[in-house]
Amino acid sequence: MPHYDLPLHELEQYAPPRREPDDFAEFWSSTLAEARTHDLDVRSERAAAYLPHVVVHDVTFAGFGGDPIRAWHLRPSGVEGVLPTVVQFLGYGDGRGTPVDWLMWPAAGFAVLVVDTRGQGARARRAGATGDPAGSASPHVEGFLTKGVLDPHDYYYRRVLTDGVRALEAVRTLPGTDPSHVAAVGMSQGGAIALGVSGLAPSLVDATVTHVPFLCDVRREVTITGSKPYSELVAFLRTHRASAEQALSTIDYVDGTTLAAHATAPARFSVALMDEICPPSGVFAAYHHYAGPKTLDVYPYNDHEGGAADAEIASVQWLQELWS
Repeated sequence: MPHYDLPLHELEQYAPPRREPDDFAEFWSSTLAEARTHDLDVRSERAAAYLPHVVVHDVTFAGFGGDPIRAWHLRPSGVEGVLPTVVQFLGYGDGRGTPVDWLMWPAAGFAVLVVDTRGQGARARRAGATGDPAGSASPHVEGFLTKGVLDPHDYYYRRVLTDGVRALEAVRTLPGTDPSHVAAVGMSQGGAIALGVSGLAPSLVDATVTHVPFLCDVRREVTITGSKPYSELVAFLRTHRASAEQALSTIDYVDGTTLAAHATAPARFSVALMDEICPPSGVFAAYHHYAGPKTLDVYPYNDHEGGAADAEIASVQWLQELWS
């Protein structure tokens, strides 16, 4: 895939106006306040005895609406005291899988909470264990991007981002968490969630790692890529012509360009210039609006895999140095 978005010298200056809804602050403060009326109800059971050098717990906590959200909590065995902790969010369609999938962080000296995305984990390589009990009042295209998209209160990603904030609260109740060293981390959809919770709950995030993030500058993204998941939204807009602006206005509440402007933790972004799934202009838009200290890794010849293992290694080293 050749470069198809803006040339790099334009991307380095690309900072489109944010479309922050007038009631954005009230919408999210009331959403999180409602979620907190439910007891966090963190439950943790020892698991994965076959991994003697890693302490693994199967964790459940209450997310949006008090719904149970599943997660794995891993930390290196034989380590006393608190550890820097990563809250890992997942890509589109992915689930928490098995503890074997997440050994990098404890091997590097971190604890990690791997958070299921509600309703997902049935069509990617890792299985999920968390349902989405909420329905939606309007039709949606198969997938998640348009689920409830005609009403911000009914929108799927309102629930997902609320779950993410609750995960940040839940991890602080788990043994061995250093409450002053908690990072929100993810790639693609996971990068969008990490970016979103950093903006919604800046006091709970001490560092952010967001690789090739989804849901950034969405109004532009749907005009320049036909790849999934954005094609779900394009299909919806094509068939619901009269409701197109209503749908896009709902997504404005979760767009990474707006959420980034409320985040303050040190952040590491990455972008791939041949990425057809999360076009680079969206990543640059969020990066330029990000309010905290930040750095950006650019991969000129990569698609949505971004920096792959190189990006993961860079993230580990960056957090180690940041918190040394």
